[in-house]
Amino acid sequence: MTIAQRKTDHIDLCTTAAVGFADKTTLLEQVELLHDALPELAADRIDTKVELLGKTLAAPIVIAAMTGGTDRGGAINRELAGVAEERGYGFGLGNQRPLLNHPEDGSYQVREVAPSCLVLGNLAGVQARDLSTAQVGELVRAVDADGICIHLSPAMELVQPGGDRDFTGVLATFERLAHELDVPVLAKETGCGISPTVAQRLAAVGVRHLDVSGAGGTSWVAVETLRTSGCAAAVGEMLHDWGVPTAASVAFAKAAQPAFETIIATGGISTGLDIARAIALGAHAAGLARPVLMAQQAGGRQAVTALFDRIEHELRSVMLLVGASTVAELRRSPFIVGESLARWLALR
Repeated sequence: MTIAQRKTDHIDLCTTAAVGFADKTTLLEQVELLHDALPELAADRIDTKVELLGKTLAAPIVIAAMTGGTDRGGAINRELAGVAEERGYGFGLGNQRPLLNHPEDGSYQVREVAPSCLVLGNLAGVQARDLSTAQVGELVRAVDADGICIHLSPAMELVQPGGDRDFTGVLATFERLAHELDVPVLAKETGCGISPTVAQRLAAVGVRHLDVSGAGGTSWVAVETLRTSGCAAAVGEMLHDWGVPTAASVAFAKAAQPAFETIIATGGISTGLDIARAIALGAHAAGLARPVLMAQQAGGRQAVTALFDRIEHELRSVMLLVGASTVAELRRSPFIVGESLARWLALR
C-alpha cells in the first residue's frame, strides 16, 4: 500500500463512510453561554478579527489540515486555500511526509492562490523525531509556510496498516524544534484530544501553540479500521470512540502553565455556535476539516462558500447575544457547563 493510495482512501472514507464518533461527542453542547438581553450592540458592528501566529484573520477560523500527496489532494488544497485567502482564514496542509521522498510533489503548493493567508505545514511527530531541525525547516520553506504543525497520532497509527509503533522521543523533538525552528511550532492531535498532563508536558518544554483536535468529530481510528483487518481491525472497533472530547481538551489547554499563546479548537466543529463555545472555553480560533471537505466534494467552491457564510452568520449572531463585540470579549464570556463536561473538567 503506497502513501498516495492511503491519502486517496482517506479522502474517500471521510466523504462517504461513517467515520464520525459513534457515541462520544465534543461536549461543546454542554457549554451554555449566558444570554444578554441588553447587549447594546449593532449586528453589523461585530468585529470577528483575530491575531493568530503573527497574521490577522478576518474571523477565528482555520481550514484545518486534510490532504496532500496526490493530484486529487493537490486540487483540494488549492481550492480550499483559495477560499481561505478570499475570506481571510488560516489554512492547514496535510502531512508533508510525501515531500521527504518526492520533493517535486506540487500538491502542497498553495501560495499561488493564497499569497497572504496564514499557511501551516504539517509533519508527524515520529517523522520529525528522525529529521534534523534543518530538514524540518526545509519542509517549512518548501511550501512557504508560516508555521508547522507537528502532529500526534498514536491511536490511529496503532490501527493503520504499516503505521508507526514507536512513539519514543517525540516530547524531546518538540523541545528541540520549539527552540530551534524560526517559525511557530504547533503541537496537533489528530482527533483524540489533549489531556491535562499532555498539555502541561508540552507547555513545560517550550511549546506555545496547540491545536487540540479533540474527540467527537472525525474518528481517524474509525477511518483506519475500515482500511485494515484481523487484530488491528478488532482494536480499531474497540477504540472507535477513544479520546478526550474537544471541549475538555480546550479547557485543559487553557489551564496549562506556562500559558499557550495559541489554542486552536478542532475536532467536531461545524457551526458558529461551536466556535463561540470553544472560544469561551479558552480557544483563540477554531479549525474545521471534514465538513469543509464534504462540502467541497459535493459542490465545489460554491458549496464551501455557502458553508462559511452560514457559520460566520451564526458566530456573529451568538456574539451579539452574549454582548461580545470582539473575539477577545467572547473569550471572557461567562458560561455554565453540563454534568458530563464538569466530570472531565474536574481533572484540571
